[in-house]
Amino acid sequence: MVKRGALIGLISGIVLGLFLKFAERVSGEKVYVLLLNIDFIYKEPLPELFEFVLHLAVAVIIGVLYVFTLTFFTITSQLNRWLTAFALTLPAVLLYFPLTILAVRETPAIDDFGALAWWTAGHILFAAALAASAHIMHKKTPH
Repeated sequence: MVKRGALIGLISGIVLGLFLKFAERVSGEKVYVLLLNIDFIYKEPLPELFEFVLHLAVAVIIGVLYVFTLTFFTITSQLNRWLTAFALTLPAVLLYFPLTILAVRETPAIDDFGALAWWTAGHILFAAALAASAHIMHKKTPH
C-alpha cells in the first residue's frame, strides 16, 4: 500500500510540477516559484532540484494518504475514488493564500486571479493524476 501510494504521489507530483513550470513560462505568473518556495522557513537560497524534491516528498505523502483512505474506507466506486482525490487535493489549492502571504521572494499577489487560476488548474490536474494513476495501477494488480 505504501509503495503504491508513493508511486502514485510521485507521478502526480511530477505532473503538477511540470504543469506549473509550463504555466509560469507561458504566462509569466510565478506559480512554479510559489510551488517550490520555502523561503519563509529556510532563508538561504536552495537549488531548484532540492526544492522540487521537497515538493515531491509532499506529493508522495498525499499519494500514500490517498491509497490509505481508499483502502481504509473500502472506496471502490470510480466516482468516489475521483471525489476522494479531489477532496484530498482541495487543501493544497487553498495553500495559495498563506504561501503567497508568507513568501519572501517574488510570488504572485494574493489577488492575482490569473495566477490563482493556473494554481487551481494545476492542483485539479494533480487530483486527476492521483485518481488516474491509482486506477491504472489497480487494473494491473492481480486480484
